[in-house]
Amino acid sequence: MIAFCEKNQIIHEVCGKIVVASDEREISLLDSLADRGSKNGLKGLKFLSSEDVKKREPNVRAKKALLVPEEGIVDYKKVMDVMAKYILNAGGKIYTNNKVLGLTTSNDNSTLIKTEKSEQVFDLVINCSGLFSDRTYSSLTSKKSPIKIVPFRGEYMHIADEYKHSVNHLIYPVPDPKYPFLGVHFTRMVNGGREVGPNAVLALKREGYKSTNFSLKDTFDSLTYKGFLNIFSKNTRFAMGEFLSSLSKSAFVAKSKKLIPDVEEYMFVKGEGGTTGVRAQAISPEGELIMDFKIIKENNQIHVLNAPSPGATASLSIAKYLIKEYVV
Repeated sequence: MIAFCEKNQIIHEVCGKIVVASDEREISLLDSLADRGSKNGLKGLKFLSSEDVKKREPNVRAKKALLVPEEGIVDYKKVMDVMAKYILNAGGKIYTNNKVLGLTTSNDNSTLIKTEKSEQVFDLVINCSGLFSDRTYSSLTSKKSPIKIVPFRGEYMHIADEYKHSVNHLIYPVPDPKYPFLGVHFTRMVNGGREVGPNAVLALKREGYKSTNFSLKDTFDSLTYKGFLNIFSKNTRFAMGEFLSSLSKSAFVAKSKKLIPDVEEYMFVKGEGGTTGVRAQAISPEGELIMDFKIIKENNQIHVLNAPSPGATASLSIAKYLIKEYVV
């Protein structure tokens, strides 16, 4: 991705991040995280002294902190714009707002894809449709998907410009291995702004980017799914805490105080400049949050049923992996 951004003059910066442990349990998790990162080839990982933390992020409170120098930020909307140009310049086509209705397979292993806007024949089909990957899998294979996507909305708050000096780079909590969610963290954007978030709230629509978005079908689909009910029954307290942080600004800010104790409500702006995303969380029927990639090949179809964070910035690496393992 860095090479792609450099080649196409896309704004990015490898600014590094610190991962912060706030108690003894998190220190143990942080040590394990550092070990895994080293085994996966990350370079320059190092634990920071309290003096080093103060130099890098003066407002952070940490029992222990890990520097990940290869972490970066990018204008990802620009990345997508450039990717789209490459596709179009190569003779490809891009259709948006175009629901997949099904397919017909011929004897020569080619596939006629039917959508709302067109019917076209392909020799290879790759389904990487995120929030709809399970439904697309079923519509293309006529089989029940082995996982179900349950949408979780993640809300961010924008830090007012007069307080953005509180954050210099990227500040993350130690990830809890029980949950795939990133936890509330502080982010410096490529435009110079600062954000804090996200929470993780059940979205009542697969593309429910606003709290008011609602789909009876999607909501029924989630709330009647055995896997979701199993998770909710085991993690009710966590779920209610996340829901409260969506309703209450003070509850949201309280989560961020874990990393920077001196932040206050008046420093944040909700809904004005803050972004919102919807995580396509894959859940097994047994109630397991699927943390890793879930890729299935069906004849000339490749289905990426789960592509967890950082799916966007890792997209070129994911594509390379798919070609090597499933196409060539």
